[in-house]
Amino acid sequence: MSERQAVTGAFGYSGKYIAQRLLDAGKEVITLTHSRNKPNPFGARIKALPFHFDDPAALRDSLRGVSTLYNTYWVRFDHKTFNHDTAIANTLTLFAAAKAAGVRRIVHVSITNPDPTSHLPYFKGKATLEQALIESGISYAILRPTVLFGKEDILINNIAWLLRHFPVFGVFGDGSYCLQPIYVDDLAQIAVEQGQRQENAIVNAIGPETFSYRELAKTIGQLIGCPRPIFPMPPRVGYVMGSAIGRLVGDVTITWPEIQGLMANLLYVNAAPAGRTRLTDWVRENAATLGKQYASELARRA
Repeated sequence: MSERQAVTGAFGYSGKYIAQRLLDAGKEVITLTHSRNKPNPFGARIKALPFHFDDPAALRDSLRGVSTLYNTYWVRFDHKTFNHDTAIANTLTLFAAAKAAGVRRIVHVSITNPDPTSHLPYFKGKATLEQALIESGISYAILRPTVLFGKEDILINNIAWLLRHFPVFGVFGDGSYCLQPIYVDDLAQIAVEQGQRQENAIVNAIGPETFSYRELAKTIGQLIGCPRPIFPMPPRVGYVMGSAIGRLVGDVTITWPEIQGLMANLLYVNAAPAGRTRLTDWVRENAATLGKQYASELARRA
């Protein structure tokens, strides 16, 4: 039996793709999850264990015998039932338990442009965790993706949903800020490759195409057969409209810190692409279904 691998959230989004690639490589895989009652796409091939953030000794014991830990655990925004401060504390507990259990290497999913001085909790929190992992003494690979896309995606899907349901599409400000989406399975491939290495690494896990936000909306609209006029709006007006749509669908569609991060170009880096799959090709292949149903962040976390 090969050395055991642990993936946080293997029943979720990126964690599922990482777990599948590990299984395809013949690895023994366990998952740490809050969602043990959710459908398990892997059946008996993956053992599911609770996170035990409130019991570090139990969490350590769950990680005994694990060679590599792939960490995708995080929260997108602060909410009454979850928040960034808790996610940071829980992840620090996870890192400490991994070290105590003798885990050889941690592959950690972060974000482009993390900044310990940022006023944006997402980017500041990710910077805090990167520094903690670097100082932990555990061999590490830190992956810094921007926007992920895939069939379980939220952002790209919901841009398509808005294009299908509204006669125009508004962008915050002039929409010139950029994104470099990466296919979720490309991220998983990079993660698994990094998991087999020993040297410490920080990887800007970006896709091969760069879009301004305006170009992204225009391109998706054209490819799904719903071209719409793209018009600029004051960011606060866009936030109010996004919040109203969120209330309509019972979700948080966009947050003010997310708009600030977008407009500050924090989802862009000047680096060579690490992923190979082009978003335009993927949208074209999935045009018949992309955006037909709204994808809810809160429903995913339920």
